[in-house]
Amino acid sequence: MDTITIKGMHFYGYHGCLPEEQRTGQPFHVDAVLYADLSKAGTSDELNDTIDYSKVYQLVQSIVEGRTYRLIERLAAVIADEVLAAFPVDAVRVAVHKPQAPIGGPFDDVAVTVERRRHG
Repeated sequence: MDTITIKGMHFYGYHGCLPEEQRTGQPFHVDAVLYADLSKAGTSDELNDTIDYSKVYQLVQSIVEGRTYRLIERLAAVIADEVLAAFPVDAVRVAVHKPQAPIGGPFDDVAVTVERRRHG
């Protein structure tokens, strides 16, 4: 299966269980791997024969910046489900990173990864 990977999309959102997270917000980073047959685009060299990753970015941005969820698990699931619904992909893997999560000590990153496949 061919893939398109969009790594390190950076957004500012208002997701978290703590009231201050939903009030002041924080950065979120999203990675998406789209699984699709890209053979037609590989032959035609036409944008219409592939997945326009600028539109994927816009969709992810609208979700992360335009909505509020308590859990990054939910945020990742919504992104995956909506990408799967909006684009001709067979599967999608989404990782949501929360590098400033309030966990009470130093760390590099907290991330949740979900994978969704088209049914049927």
